[in-house]
Amino acid sequence: MQKQLTPLQQNLSQQLLLRDAIGTEHQIVPKNESARIVSLVPSITELLCDLGLQDQLVGRTGFCIHPREIVKAIPKIGGTKDVNIEKIRRLAPTHLIVNIDENEKPTVEQLAQFVPHVIVTHPLQASDNFDLFRLLGGVFNVAARAEELCQALQQQFDLLPAPEQTKKVLYCIWKDPWMTVSQDTYIANLLKLRGWQQWQADSALRYPSFDWSDASLQDVELVLLSTEPYSFTQAHAEALQQQIHKPVLLVDGEMLSWYGSRSIQGLSYLANLSV
Repeated sequence: MQKQLTPLQQNLSQQLLLRDAIGTEHQIVPKNESARIVSLVPSITELLCDLGLQDQLVGRTGFCIHPREIVKAIPKIGGTKDVNIEKIRRLAPTHLIVNIDENEKPTVEQLAQFVPHVIVTHPLQASDNFDLFRLLGGVFNVAARAEELCQALQQQFDLLPAPEQTKKVLYCIWKDPWMTVSQDTYIANLLKLRGWQQWQADSALRYPSFDWSDASLQDVELVLLSTEPYSFTQAHAEALQQQIHKPVLLVDGEMLSWYGSRSIQGLSYLANLSV
């Protein structure tokens, strides 16, 4: 007969099951060892630093710019999609952290041939950050700090006002060609917390292009121009508003698209956006 686990043993067993976005189970780094982490995700690099793991970060992308003073000392290994494979090899990382949307699968598969542990992330809504904090906090032995971030995030959720009456919006991330986000992205799900419904293009792409002549855009009540990845400015917003005769709001793209610890500020930013 199989021996039954006590409640304490069951809890400890559950804590050891640290699964990433594709279901891979990861082991906790022994307390007497240090990891060598390469992060290919800007928001994750920021989160790792906020977890106190900056000394274990040995590589980051050129887009990993926060916290600015800390990341200056961490070697760059290319971009999110054009990484320097050989430079990463020379850094001898024990862990690689990637994201399904931001990194190319063939590149990750190539890196997985010599990086022992590849942690895949894919948060799709703000509440997924709780699991993200606990996954990385658990793997890298900073669970207490991860719980502090969870509490701070929960406080921001508690402060969110009730969603407004549903408003159809168009979140723009690029021009020439104009591009937006689909309704199943982190950005679109975050906007829902404000009562804003992202317009859906007639496309299966997560980041589709669109044309302002599309008849379905007539129902859009508010256009949001994001400051990243395209560097939209207030001048862009004013010019577009004159062109389409709809309200256009310039928004901080980092606050609305970066998950991880930035989401704590992001929820507050979303709640206080003035239209």
